[in-house]
Amino acid sequence: MRQILPVALFTAVYVCGFTLWFVASGNMEFMVYVATMLGLIALVGLTLRMAAYPVPMLWALSFWGLLHMAGGGVPAAGAVLYNLPLLTIVEVQGSVILKYDQVVHAFGFGVTAWLLHHVLTRHYPETRGSWTAFAFPLFGAMGLGALNEMIEFAAVLAVPDTNVGGYINTALDLCFNALGALVAVLLVTRR
Repeated sequence: MRQILPVALFTAVYVCGFTLWFVASGNMEFMVYVATMLGLIALVGLTLRMAAYPVPMLWALSFWGLLHMAGGGVPAAGAVLYNLPLLTIVEVQGSVILKYDQVVHAFGFGVTAWLLHHVLTRHYPETRGSWTAFAFPLFGAMGLGALNEMIEFAAVLAVPDTNVGGYINTALDLCFNALGALVAVLLVTRR
């Protein structure tokens, strides 16, 4: 448990800091995300003993949370980090590939696939090396990515003038969720 304390403190500091920032700046869209983050933090905390998450996985989850909070709160190029193009590979109906948002989606749902693989193979060790240990984390992470898009849609309905984007953005998010999950599953199942 001693190794988990730095991760918990780091996470608490940035969640509190960004929450204050969102409230002070009137960014009510991201208050929906703060609530989601708190729910996910509670879920991980309540399952720590049973799941025995590796400390690097906890750091990866925390880093994903930081990237996410920064994406909606840190100003960049007249908007926020989430809208920042990192590299123009292609432009699709006004959406640039590769944006900060897409990298965060790929990373986050890659971490999600890693977590699902860990939980599956820890509790069902006979699945190690099987197609189940490949397919379940991949499709589970993609499903959780779709749930994330539903949460974004709820934010669009609840808060006017969000930075979520339209149909193309949602489709790109789902593609990058799948890409991150696929890469992570390929990496963890090769070990």
